[in-house]
Amino acid sequence: MNGNSMLEIRHYSKSYGGGKKAADDVSLTVECGDICGFIGHNGAGKSTTIRAVVGVLDFTEGEIFIGGHSVKDEPMECKKITAYIPDNPDLYENLTGIQYLNFIADVFELGAAEREERIRKYGDLFEITRDLGDLISSYSHGMKQKVAIISALIHEPKLLVLDEPFVGLDPKASFTLKEIMHEMCDRGTAVFFSTHVLDVAEKLCNKVAIIKHGRIIFSGTMEELTEGQSLEEAFLEADHEEIQHSS
Repeated sequence: MNGNSMLEIRHYSKSYGGGKKAADDVSLTVECGDICGFIGHNGAGKSTTIRAVVGVLDFTEGEIFIGGHSVKDEPMECKKITAYIPDNPDLYENLTGIQYLNFIADVFELGAAEREERIRKYGDLFEITRDLGDLISSYSHGMKQKVAIISALIHEPKLLVLDEPFVGLDPKASFTLKEIMHEMCDRGTAVFFSTHVLDVAEKLCNKVAIIKHGRIIFSGTMEELTEGQSLEEAFLEADHEEIQHSS
């Protein structure tokens, strides 16, 4: 394993009923400091792969390593250094925002000073501090998403995994999240996120992986993929070449 790799997926496959492969021999690497965009059509296999990475979905084919630890064999070691933000956060509705964040801080064994400073910092950045005393059941979708993001950031993960993170966020919150992602990468965190918003990926990512019908059809740097084109043009071209190759 590359000493600078934070996430390494090796020959991961996942089949559902009928033998159809949702992920087919997926291999890719995300290094410390990378922001890697994971792009593809709906149903291409993005969420299936992401859920295996974060330990939500069991798998038997292939290996996934986080910080050198096997997701299958050392799940707790992986989860200690990973944060996951799903596309539709499912929070405990009967807790207040601050109760939920303190619960997450307890899980990661954060001290009182650390958690207070980080909750205040991110609460202020996402302009939700004054609402943290309210029940989560009263929150809008966007507010729930902000709480989910803060809960993912407070233990300072070494790998941040996000599934369509910008859907449902207002423009200011989207900008704030992008700034935080850049800051985290400057500190050596690896970010791996799925999106179908190509202009966001183009501006944000230094690496990109394209998945189609469960297979990786490109994995590398943004420059290697685009070669002077827009990401949208490069994606459509790669998609077209894959159609021709498979026909």
